[in-house]
Amino acid sequence: MVCGLEVHVELQTKTKIFCSCTTEFGGEQNTHVCPVCLGMPGALPVLNREVVNYAIKAGLALNCEIAEFSKFDRKNYFYPDLSKNYQTSQFDLPICGKGGLEIEVDGEKKWIGITRAHMEEDAGKLVHSGDTITTSNESSVDYNRAGVPLLEIVSEPDMRSIPEVLAYLEKLVQILEYTEVSDCRLEQGSVRFDINVSLRPMGATTLGTRTETKNLNSFSSVRRCMEYEIARQARVLDAGEKVVQETRTWDEGQGVTLTLRSKEEAHDYRYFPEPDLAPLVIDREWVERIHKTLPELPEARRARLQVLGLSAYDAGVITQSKALSDFFDAALSSYEDAKTLANWVMGDVTRLLNTNQCSVVDSPISAAQLAELLGLIDKGTISGKIAKSVLEDMYSTGKDAGVIVKEKGLAQISDEGALLGIIDDVISANPQSAEDYRAGKDRAIGFLVGQIMKATKGQANPGLVNKLLKEKLS
Repeated sequence: MVCGLEVHVELQTKTKIFCSCTTEFGGEQNTHVCPVCLGMPGALPVLNREVVNYAIKAGLALNCEIAEFSKFDRKNYFYPDLSKNYQTSQFDLPICGKGGLEIEVDGEKKWIGITRAHMEEDAGKLVHSGDTITTSNESSVDYNRAGVPLLEIVSEPDMRSIPEVLAYLEKLVQILEYTEVSDCRLEQGSVRFDINVSLRPMGATTLGTRTETKNLNSFSSVRRCMEYEIARQARVLDAGEKVVQETRTWDEGQGVTLTLRSKEEAHDYRYFPEPDLAPLVIDREWVERIHKTLPELPEARRARLQVLGLSAYDAGVITQSKALSDFFDAALSSYEDAKTLANWVMGDVTRLLNTNQCSVVDSPISAAQLAELLGLIDKGTISGKIAKSVLEDMYSTGKDAGVIVKEKGLAQISDEGALLGIIDDVISANPQSAEDYRAGKDRAIGFLVGQIMKATKGQANPGLVNKLLKEKLS
């Protein structure tokens, strides 16, 4: 299997690439439009400078060369979602040249080349009466998305397995999220994947005939689509037939790819320079200015967290999401034990968010509040067990941990005098367990500790209970 990818990324600007219409997702059909993005005669485009800034930023993060001279072109084709009958894109002189990403699969690292990344406008969206275009009696077109700025990132055909494809896409999307050039909301179509797949005999160097499956917007769909398309092409070739070069669509419901149209070549689009837009000249000062705005990227952040004592696995989980990683870093600024913090973030905090179907961005528990809770454990104010119930209350009420502990009287009993009286009572009520411990049966002390914790409703300081109990029984 040989695979190359084209990834279309909606850039996170407030307005479209060539007009002042909003890029906000949703809205009634055809309400975020104007003469420019509808392609009305006489309407002229004006390039959104922020689109160029985002393209440069993404290119730098993807190790691409930033072109000092680039231009826009008209890509001519006729399809209902393209009101102008051409798309303003970039052809032979894109803003970003060769780059690439290093991925790791099963412990082996591999460089995946990026051929180019170029700016273009998005098309409109067909709205079907059925689940797919092939099962619909009628379709309408919504041009709200027309003119939304895109960066199309084209990889080299360097991937040889589905895990490699998924590793590349996950890392690419993660970098785009960290740089904040896109909101990367796959479910809203902010990032869409076109998959080019071909098969060839083992050991062959000539590429096979490829198909392109367009507009997938989830990693699971990519995996399922590739599994189907590889098997389909294998059946065709095993039968002695030839794979047809074409554009296909993925039917999520049926789990199959379907023919959409014959695959066009570059000459079919009759590219020519966009006459209404001047060429784009980017000096080194502009590039350097954008370079200074690059954030700490995922790989660097993982390395930093490992230096702080996290395992490679823990650091990978924390940095998988920028939002979670930012939350962790914010809490770390108030609570220095990175390992303990990671355990809570990956464990109880994540479980609580998942149970309530809540993202960390919308969490009622702030990073500072979590840090305060862990600080109360370290001070011995509350036990780890009680902290878990306090966390639940923090989520449901939004109150600080200290407030909840005070209101509910949850502070640990660390008064030796108070604990000694309870210990004496428990020993008197369980003489056999006390004798068992004195006879060398260490497990017996666990039962006694449990009885003490039960008597104090979990509020006794466990460490102090163990110490005092052993002294009593010695």
